[in-house]
Amino acid sequence: MNADQLRRAARRVAAVVAEMNEAQQRMIMLRTAQDRYLTNSNEPPATYAEFLARTSGVLLHEPSADRRNQRGCPR
Repeated sequence: MNADQLRRAARRVAAVVAEMNEAQQRMIMLRTAQDRYLTNSNEPPATYAEFLARTSGVLLHEPSADRRNQRGCPR
């Protein structure tokens, strides 16, 4: 295995680990969301206060398209 192949394999492993980390963070956000514990979570909030309570958790923002393209995808 030459140096180029080793670097390419290391990049792929790093990309997979980064993707798994993002998925783990997303699952944590979904599991701790208040909507998960409501009996009528498919219904929209009845009041503005309820809306604010449902969105009071930490919100993860998607990276910009430029930033997503920089990382690339494992193939």
